[in-house]
Amino acid sequence: MLEYILRLLILLPLVGGMAWGSLWLWKRVQMGVPLTGGAKQARAVEMVGVLPLGPGTKLAVVEFAGQQILLSVSRGQVTRLADNSQGDFHVG
Repeated sequence: MLEYILRLLILLPLVGGMAWGSLWLWKRVQMGVPLTGGAKQARAVEMVGVLPLGPGTKLAVVEFAGQQILLSVSRGQVTRLADNSQGDFHVG
């Protein structure tokens, strides 16, 4: 009986930690956060921010050619909602 309790005290936090770690990793990958902590490379398109709206649907702001563009992203479609070509957002 003592052996069972010792195994439980060791394995229960281990399994809980693995579950928490896998959920943390999944959330980082879903949000598009790079897993490496290296220096940023210059890219033509930069992700400014993401706001999850529901399962499989997000609002995203990307920066491209000096403009910020608001996008609606769902599982099968990306739609441009607005951009700030003149300094303020224009719906398009």
